[in-house]
Amino acid sequence: MSLRVGIAGYGLAGRYFHAPLLKGCGFEVAAVLTTNPVRVGHALQDFPATAVVESMQELVGHNLDLVVVASANLVHAEQAAVALKAGIPVVVDKPMGRNYEETTAIVELSKTLGVPVSTFFNRRWDSDALTIKKVIASGVLGDIHRMDSRFERFRPEVNPDSWRENLSAEDGGGQHLDLQPHLISTAIDWFGKAELVTATVRSIRGAADDDSVLVLRHDSGVMSYLSASAVVGAPGPRIRILGSKGALVINDLDPQEALLRAGKYPAGAVWSEPTTSAAFIHRGTEVEEIQGVPGNYALFYAAVASAISKGTPWPISNDDALLVSLIIDQARTIGTHA
Repeated sequence: MSLRVGIAGYGLAGRYFHAPLLKGCGFEVAAVLTTNPVRVGHALQDFPATAVVESMQELVGHNLDLVVVASANLVHAEQAAVALKAGIPVVVDKPMGRNYEETTAIVELSKTLGVPVSTFFNRRWDSDALTIKKVIASGVLGDIHRMDSRFERFRPEVNPDSWRENLSAEDGGGQHLDLQPHLISTAIDWFGKAELVTATVRSIRGAADDDSVLVLRHDSGVMSYLSASAVVGAPGPRIRILGSKGALVINDLDPQEALLRAGKYPAGAVWSEPTTSAAFIHRGTEVEEIQGVPGNYALFYAAVASAISKGTPWPISNDDALLVSLIIDQARTIGTHA
């Protein structure tokens, strides 16, 4: 029997990330919540047998094993609470909440009710993330002291149709809340818990914040420099990790998002297309290409299926979700006054 899932929201996150990954991992998309006529059409085109509903109350009435909240950040906490109170495990697209207070409320409700909740830090299954864990374990870089991680693009004009680019931080908009959770999540996955040292969070284009730089100090001693910006005419490498014996450089973004947007999905939780980012070890002028690890977001939902069916651990700890949310809030508090 396939696990039955309901997806709340069928825009970019719902249609192009969660739905194909769930399908690839053998879930039955039993219901979709959307009131947008275009997205209703998309849901029925993608899953002709699915029930399209207009409210969370209707969604949770479809005998579900899992609810995925893939809607706008503004309603993450509200929708997650409805599903948890219905006794249904929940995956919330990142960020779990708009702030630390909301995230804490979701986690505490989950604990009180004894119903699991987790968040979708899918970038931990990027090729670069998996390659980095392999390289760290090998010791080839020596003692690591610094890491630069970036999501940088050059989009000088604001997209008027994007809520992320136009909504206030209070309503869940901005690059800081959209992309820094990925950068922080992967940084603490690689180098352990961290505290914020300094930050800048600002708007260059006059709409929602679009330029965010954070500096973290990990308990391990590594310093992480995290940049999320839409106004970078010369983007830096995706990742650069500096150690006493060399540096790891990965220039390109993991290819999975492009594959998902093109309508591909990992059938049987395995990609048939290449999903490896090129990786290089630098020792001054000496550069060595190394074999990267293929990325696979389906591993997240394979772990979710196992957690529901077999009681194994959920793929992302709520302690990590809370720490990420705390750092996001702290950065906004000090960064907007920098």
